[in-house]
Amino acid sequence: MVTSVRERPWIVGRVPHYGGAMSDHSGPSVTPVEVHEPPYYVAVFTAVRTQEQSGYGETNARMEDLVKEVPGFLGMDHAQTPGGLGITVGYFRDADALMEWRSNAEHRAAQKRGQAEWYQSYTLHVAKVERSHGFTRP
Repeated sequence: MVTSVRERPWIVGRVPHYGGAMSDHSGPSVTPVEVHEPPYYVAVFTAVRTQEQSGYGETNARMEDLVKEVPGFLGMDHAQTPGGLGITVGYFRDADALMEWRSNAEHRAAQKRGQAEWYQSYTLHVAKVERSHGFTRP
């Protein structure tokens, strides 16, 4: 059975260990990355993880800290379905910032470990954002 995106209940927040709840909204408020003036770039990483998650949480936390050091990194959003489909969107000011992240040696090592251990499948889509707007309830 194929489930459409509209039928999937999404949980938004920090990427949890496998099977963990993303957010029960009892902690700090969850908000999307702020709107930035285009053009900028997004890297959309969609993945289904394996049951073997040894070391994933620590590596994920390190990658989140490391990407913040990239000049031109604008922010990151995460969402995950209860069924295990996770989406991470990274926002970058320009192609150079995205290339710096892509070529970071520690990030490359984490990618290889992810392929060997943590991911059942994944896709990566990179796009240039030409229009952006947002809304926040007063």
